[in-house]
Amino acid sequence: MIIDSHCHLDYPSLHDNIDEVLKRASLKKIERMLTICTTLQSFEKIKVLIKKYEQIYGTFGIHPHETEKHKQIDSKYICDVKNNNNKVIGVGETGLDFYYNHSEKDIQKRSFVNHIQAASILNIPLIVHTRSAEIETYEILKSEKNNSDIKVLIHCFTGSKGFAKKILDLNFYISISGIITFKNSTDLVDVVSYIPPNKLLVETDSPYLSPQPFRGKPNEPSYITHTLEKLAEIKKLSVEEIAFTTTKNFNSLFSLS
Repeated sequence: MIIDSHCHLDYPSLHDNIDEVLKRASLKKIERMLTICTTLQSFEKIKVLIKKYEQIYGTFGIHPHETEKHKQIDSKYICDVKNNNNKVIGVGETGLDFYYNHSEKDIQKRSFVNHIQAASILNIPLIVHTRSAEIETYEILKSEKNNSDIKVLIHCFTGSKGFAKKILDLNFYISISGIITFKNSTDLVDVVSYIPPNKLLVETDSPYLSPQPFRGKPNEPSYITHTLEKLAEIKKLSVEEIAFTTTKNFNSLFSLS
């Protein structure tokens, strides 16, 4: 079994062809997908997908880019959504993105803390997006972990080895995307070689970040096999071993059998 731990099946290029997308995923032995919420609008589609398809699970959260438009989403709101949707198994994606600053930094931070508190109350994993904000992301996560035993997955990791070490010291998980297949990702490959296999998950972040040899085309869950192949090469394991390990890690983190 292979699991895509982070995709956006509500996006048109996937949603409008969902049965074909799922068929191609099944042929590649991808048996579970976690489709990630970014806005209230996206969750309306996610609700339908997770109800209709057994292999699709979902999350609820507001992407840092969208926090300025969703100031009403607090921890209680997030908890209420989860409690009314049993196939919502994670909170997010949330976090900080200071690269584009589509939302004010203070609003992003406030939303991030609200999501962390909801994940703690619900005792389900938090899916974290961080870009150009390693220090602030770590400080908030460390501070909140002092108050509760939160479960965290850093998605689409592209950070430094120092940041990876801090994340691992907090006993969090790290998800790797198709970026590791890019020719200019030598620094990231070096960092990934340092991360122990028992803390790794894999994702597509589809329809974004298509791995080689599909760069420039819309990504989809079936392409995750190329990321697994590269990850197996980096970790000096077989593809079967790394698929087994990342699947086991996902099921453990999200409390699935």
